[in-house]
Amino acid sequence: MAKTVIITGGTTGIGKATALHFAKNGYNVVITSRNANKETDVLEEFKKEDAEVTFFPLDVTQEEQVKNVIDKTVEKFGKLDSIVNNSGVSLGNALLADTESDELKQMLETNVMGVYYGMKHAINAMLKTGGGTIVNLASIAGLNGLVSTAQYNASKHAVVGLTKGGALDYATKNIRINAVAPGAIKTDILKNAIASGTYDVSGIEALHPMKRLGEPEDIAKGIFFLASDENPFMTGTVLSIDGGYNAK
Repeated sequence: MAKTVIITGGTTGIGKATALHFAKNGYNVVITSRNANKETDVLEEFKKEDAEVTFFPLDVTQEEQVKNVIDKTVEKFGKLDSIVNNSGVSLGNALLADTESDELKQMLETNVMGVYYGMKHAINAMLKTGGGTIVNLASIAGLNGLVSTAQYNASKHAVVGLTKGGALDYATKNIRINAVAPGAIKTDILKNAIASGTYDVSGIEALHPMKRLGEPEDIAKGIFFLASDENPFMTGTVLSIDGGYNAK
């Protein structure tokens, strides 16, 4: 029987690349987005890539919605094997004292509480069916301090903490919990930061020893590896996919 994965925020960027990679490797793929109006266009986009996916609207800051999506996935496919907690936002790129408090609250709701809700309800589903895997989206900002992104740093450090703590809680329950820490990837979040004037492309590339930006597919392959059965002894790991950033 094909395995089943949920990918939150699976309609663009890293999420979309990850959904395509799982679909092409035989998974039942469920993707989510806060924008329910995207469904028809998104499903057409995936069909053009020879990939079939299921779409559910979801605001990850709403716990009951998260639980409902997981319940509907289990009802449709029999069980949940993996969840990729990918949804995230980056707001207020500025020096800490110049930022808006509400922007930090929004990032904590999406980047931290959204991951927590996904983990909590996926774990409850997985415990009923023998286990599974969870992959959370951290960041180099979850392992380091970065200029003008203190609030984003805080939210992604929290993701690392949830990953490691959760991995220990369920290490003997056949539930493996890991995270990826991408470097600068060509996504909408990065494009917005560049457009705001916080960063420029050449400056970001220079931060990475490989002297280039990453592609969403680079992260998708790492996520698939962590979620697959190819590494049954790996849990609580934060996998850096960052062009050498953390080797410095």
